[in-house]
Amino acid sequence: DIPVYVHCPLITDETHAKLSKRSGHSSYEDLLDQGFVSEAIVNYVALLGWSPADNNEIFSLRELVEKFDYHHINKSPAVFDINKLRWMNGEYIKKMDPEVFYERALPYMKEVLKGDFNFKKIAGMVQTRIETFPDIPALIDFFQEVPEYDASMYCHKKMKTNEETSLTVLKEVLPFLEAQEDYTNDPLFASLSAFVKEKGYKNGYVMWPLRTAVSGKQMTPAGATEIMEIIGKEETLKRVKAAIEKLKAEITETQQENDEYQRLLSAGDEYEYMLSAAIERGYAYPRERRFYPKNNLE
Repeated sequence: DIPVYVHCPLITDETHAKLSKRSGHSSYEDLLDQGFVSEAIVNYVALLGWSPADNNEIFSLRELVEKFDYHHINKSPAVFDINKLRWMNGEYIKKMDPEVFYERALPYMKEVLKGDFNFKKIAGMVQTRIETFPDIPALIDFFQEVPEYDASMYCHKKMKTNEETSLTVLKEVLPFLEAQEDYTNDPLFASLSAFVKEKGYKNGYVMWPLRTAVSGKQMTPAGATEIMEIIGKEETLKRVKAAIEKLKAEITETQQENDEYQRLLSAGDEYEYMLSAAIERGYAYPRERRFYPKNNLE
């Protein structure tokens, strides 16, 4: 009998060009090096040009063998979507055994964390928050050192916080943190919750500026008290004190800018001239009609 040949459609990139190593497209080995897991790659490629009857997307290799039916192969070329692969890879990472994930993640964590950290606990924080293993360093580097950040991060509309309220909260909570001995997460969170209740605040009103102070990041893989447990009491106090000084300097500078603006407004006939001079000297219109000096003025 003459055999019947069946093949899957071509795979193309987003520009509909055929995938080719010569054109710089990633091979299977390249994807592994980029932090994708083998199971996710196989799963995703199997769905390029073929779809199961039940429209499910996550399959083990055994399930793919059982479900495959050539009648569901598409005739049109399939587009290789790296973002879809990243999503699928993230789903596989979430379901990975914690010990296996820890062993795979450890080299990436050690790229940016050089001290004596609880790497297993940090691994547990990031496992459900990454799509590929190389995502890890940028997510956890603040444990080593707080990055440079803008004080505007303390402003959060939902939490009803700004630079002034955050400064007040951090100054109030600092003596409490100094007196706290147990810096494991649950007792620390319980104690901070009692502090929040005593002051009549909302949780986010305190936790947002506190998390910002100890991380310097808008997005973190854990909450304030979980971060504080990892970095410990001494480092927590150091970071909160640094945040207080940062906010003091920011608020003082803003007040000086507003004072200069009011001086220009009250200048009468000289206002237009002084305004032009101020702009030439490095001032610019910001939000809320305030001047921000780009350079220190004599």
